Amino acid sequence: MFTRAELQTQILNANYQTFDALALAIFRYQATHNSVYASYLKYLKKDISQIKFITDVPFMPIGFFKNHKVVTGSLPISTVFESSGTTGIVTSQHHVADTDWYNAISTHIFEQTYGSLGTFQILALLPSYLERNNSSLVYMIAQFIQKTNSTESGFFLHNVDNLLAILQKNTQPCNHSTTLLWGVTFALLDLAESGVDLSFLRDIPNLIVMETGGMKGRRREMLREEVHATLTQAFGVEVIHSEYGMTELLSQAYSKGYGVFETPPTMKILLREINDPFAIFDQTQTQKTGGINVVDLANLDSCSFIETQDLGRFLALPNSFEVIGRFDNSDVRGCNLMAL
Repeated sequence: MFTRAELQTQILNANYQTFDALALAIFRYQATHNSVYASYLKYLKKDISQIKFITDVPFMPIGFFKNHKVVTGSLPISTVFESSGTTGIVTSQHHVADTDWYNAISTHIFEQTYGSLGTFQILALLPSYLERNNSSLVYMIAQFIQKTNSTESGFFLHNVDNLLAILQKNTQPCNHSTTLLWGVTFALLDLAESGVDLSFLRDIPNLIVMETGGMKGRRREMLREEVHATLTQAFGVEVIHSEYGMTELLSQAYSKGYGVFETPPTMKILLREINDPFAIFDQTQTQKTGGINVVDLANLDSCSFIETQDLGRFLALPNSFEVIGRFDNSDVRGCNLMAL
């Protein structure tokens, strides 16, 4: 069995070809060193030695993060990320032993997808997240901001005028090549529908608008196409980018438009039958809707095999998927796209 350090090295060098073998090694590691996951496997009467394929691995229901301390190994906990939730809802807690690991993984994924953070200016419009002090998204973007070469990269809570002033400057030559406006969906919609003249945004070269998904109880839920149509028109961009992530995961998937997400080499999506959580269907079934199971290799110190409450479909493009909604009666989440 590999050690934690050996697994970390392999995860940082993961690729799509070696993914399944590495995932199975992590499964055996977590089945041995994660008491919550081990108890779940025992309850299911699973013989670890008989798990030969990734499709055989039992995925832990994401709700376990609400009622259990899901950790692998005995490292001291560095921080606890907590999900957003309305009053009265029990929130998920992700106990993270190594924030440097989260920083390394999230940076690696972003730069694999978009290029060096040193070429970006990041303007984060995340009011609902900034109102909490334990958001994994805020932590991640704060690390990204430090890696940009723009002194005006930063967060914006209610100071939208300052945000607009910085964006206005970017219509002139500046010290970065890409402006990334990264916002929670309701805040981007509020800005788009504020009545402020945003036509100058069309003069900003290489402007990317990225939404995290979700209304967080601030506005009515909307179809993704409706949201993106409103935002593309208001901000003068061809497409809206999106991020698929959640408190319980250390990896992220990004969409460069049209709701098409591509998984990084540290993440894999499997889809399960809606009425049978242990039945996994083939990736060639692109017209079929299923519950999203996530294998996140980066979750080395918690659990890498998560049964989410999101619904999705595979797409014809390799390693791609779309999020199409959520199971009935699941908690509203902040970091997924709206139902189609």
